[in-house]
Parts: sequence; C-alpha cells; structure tokens
Amino acid sequence: MRVLVTGGAGFIGSHYVRQVLTGAYAELADAEVVVLDKLTYAGNEANLLPVVDSPRLRFVRGDICDAGLVSELMRGTDLVVHFAAESHVDRSIAAGADFVLTNVLGTQYLLQAALDASVGKVVHVSTDEVYGSIDEGSWPEDHPLLPNSPYSASKASSDLIARSFHRTYGLPVCITRCSNNYGPYQFPEKVIPLFVTNLLDGEKVPLYGDGMNVRDWLHVDDHCHGIQLVAAKGRPGEVYNIGGGTELTNRKLTELLLEAVGADFSMVQPVEDRKGHDRRYSVDITKISTELGYEPRVSFEQGLRSTVEWYRDNRSWWEPLKKRVAQAATR
Repeated sequence: MRVLVTGGAGFIGSHYVRQVLTGAYAELADAEVVVLDKLTYAGNEANLLPVVDSPRLRFVRGDICDAGLVSELMRGTDLVVHFAAESHVDRSIAAGADFVLTNVLGTQYLLQAALDASVGKVVHVSTDEVYGSIDEGSWPEDHPLLPNSPYSASKASSDLIARSFHRTYGLPVCITRCSNNYGPYQFPEKVIPLFVTNLLDGEKVPLYGDGMNVRDWLHVDDHCHGIQLVAAKGRPGEVYNIGGGTELTNRKLTELLLEAVGADFSMVQPVEDRKGHDRRYSVDITKISTELGYEPRVSFEQGLRSTVEWYRDNRSWWEPLKKRVAQAATR
C-alpha cells in the first residue's frame, strides 16, 4: 500500500508520518509513505529525522501546485492525506494571495490528479475556522460555512472543492475539520510554542485584546488518530469534526503556560486585537465518535506538560527557526 502525504514535513503532517512509520496504525503497518512538501518556512525536514532511515519513506520536495509532479506521484497511490496548506491567520491578513494559491488551487490540482489515478481514498484536512465564530453550543458538520479571515476563507473554499469532487465525479474523499492543535514540532509562530519559547528566553508574550477569545485544544496525536480513523473507515463524501474537548480562553491558556515555566503575569504584553478575531470556536464530535469510535486520549494537562518539556529540551530545533523569522522581519 502506498500513502501520499502532502505537507508531510509540517507540524501535523510530520506527526502523522512518524506515527505511520513507527507502527501506530495497524492498517498501514507495511505502507510505503511518500511525503510531498514544498519546504516553505514552516516545513522542516528535521521533523522527519526520527524516521528518516525508514526504507518505507520517500521524501519529495515539491509544490502541490505543480500539476505534473502531483500527477506523477499519484500513480500507484492508494491513500492521499492532504495536509499541505498555508495556515497562519496573521500572515493571511497581511498577504492572502499565497493562501488562495496553495489552499484552493493546490487542492484542485491534487484532487484532479487523484481522480485521474483512481486513488482509493483522499482525506482532506481542514479546520474548524471555516465555521466562523460561535457564542454558545458547538458546530455540527452541516453548519453553514462562515469564514472570517483570508486563511479560513481559503480553507472553506478548498472544502467545497473537495465536496464537489465527490458529488460530481464520485471521488472517495472525506473532509476533517479540527480544533486548535498543539504538541511537539509546531512552528514557533503559533500561540503555544511562541509563548513557551519566548518565556524560556525571558521574553514577554503578546496577548491579543482582552484575552477572552475561546479555543478548543486538541493534541496533535489525537488529531492524527482521528484522521487515520477517517482514512480507514470514514464514509466518502462526509465531513468529520475532530476536537479535543478542552475549551480555554486565551488568557487562561496564557496563565497555564506562565505557571508551566515559572513566570508571572508581568511577562504578558497586551497587544491590539487581531482584525476579524473570531471570539469562540467549538466543534461537535458526536459524528466521528459515534461512527468511528473516536475520543481524545491525551488530557490537556498531560499534553501541555509534555509539550512544554519538549520545547525546553529541544532548543536546537526551534532556536534557528525563530532566528530566521526575526531576520526576515528586519529585511
């Protein structure tokens, strides 16, 4: 069996690849894994070092917008897990064109190539941000899409393209929509690794607005477990929410991170709120739980503790990344 993983050198994609190649998923015990990654600023071959010597791994540096390359890699592929995306909201607000190009057009190329190659299953990995913001309750999968940032709008667009390929052509594609991920190897522009690495360096952390925006936190291992359940047993054409079951305000999250590194609130720098900042996200996971037996297995307390420890112990991984970002910002 051959699995094509797009964006497999990124945070979530690389975790999925490492899990496949270390025997976490029985269905893929002998699978060949082909990773396609453009290696933009957030893609990092170092994320695959734990499995780099596996004879079942093939790494290809390339762009999902390269239709010829994607078509070539799709031949002989049984399963596609599509992680590749531009995913940072702040960057999308500053410059949205790359998000539309990669997330929308790139997904179109990928799905067309999968259709042409008669691939057995495609899992399109999306986000809860496509639903917009919700004051109370939780979104089911059939809730209208009301994205509020260029990033989430581009992901909603790619979801609709994926749906159309199933409805029009019968492509066996499933869509997953996850809540906020955290864990090791996450690029230090996202809130948890940014705050942890800043605090470890004695730098203040930027807290948007009043800090009362609410997010549901999902450990990357639980997310990838959910994705694999969908890959193995999900019904083609269906959408599955994947959540972690831990809703926190950004202020509460900040307090927990300060406590984890032994700092106090004097290390917090309030900053102007993000444009169009969604107030609350919350996904209903009844469908994936009932149909596929999913439930989060990593408690937030355990997951946060292990994540902070990982960043404390792996400065050699994140320090060069932060230095590169800082240098780019001064150009």
